[in-house]
Amino acid sequence: MVGYGYAVLDQLANRVFEAVLFDMDGTLIDSTSAVIRSWDRWAAEHDIPPIELAGWHGVPSASVVRGLLPTDRQEVGIARIHQIEIADVDGIVVLPGATEALDALSTAKTAIATSCTVPLAWARIRASQLVPPSVLVTADDIVRGKPAPDPYLEAARRLGADPIQCLVVEDAPAGLESARAAGCATLAVTTTTQPEDLVADAVVKDLSDVRFEVTPAGIRVRPAYLASATQGAAEATASEGAAR
Repeated sequence: MVGYGYAVLDQLANRVFEAVLFDMDGTLIDSTSAVIRSWDRWAAEHDIPPIELAGWHGVPSASVVRGLLPTDRQEVGIARIHQIEIADVDGIVVLPGATEALDALSTAKTAIATSCTVPLAWARIRASQLVPPSVLVTADDIVRGKPAPDPYLEAARRLGADPIQCLVVEDAPAGLESARAAGCATLAVTTTTQPEDLVADAVVKDLSDVRFEVTPAGIRVRPAYLASATQGAAEATASEGAAR
């Protein structure tokens, strides 16, 4: 199932999807610096060794806090990390290819399923100036966050799509596990995680490596170089026809 590069993406390109479901942080926007600053500050305030923050990427902050603090300190800890993260949005930007991907899918069934809370999701969307699709599923909308299937199942439900006919785009192992549990196909980007740690149907560098096409049959995803070559050939044919 693991594959990296265009050869494997060519296999995924043979499929037609009903909807595309995107993770947000690390997939559409780069919030890595803000995330690191926020969690380092929180860990220092709560006497948590930084090493204990490893392995939680893509998991809702409330679940992380519950995994690190005793029960009697969890609610205060959750409120504090939410406060810190919402206040720190410096340097958050849209990742390569994200704007183009959402533009290409503007008429198709598309959603974001993020581990952020509603306030944090919108703080980061505004900071990055990302234009999101109309369906946004957050940690506030589900009982179980990633790696449980709930976020992607809820996104598919809101779109009226069959999860088995959905493609999930993710950067984190926990998010990919969530997508697989929901029955979705998976496309991973290596913006935050090494390719060997990403279990997906296809793995690419970032969204600039792919092109989404909305067809009467559904949504297709193709390697960017192939889509560009096809477009170039079509333009050349049109030019020849106009010259005759």
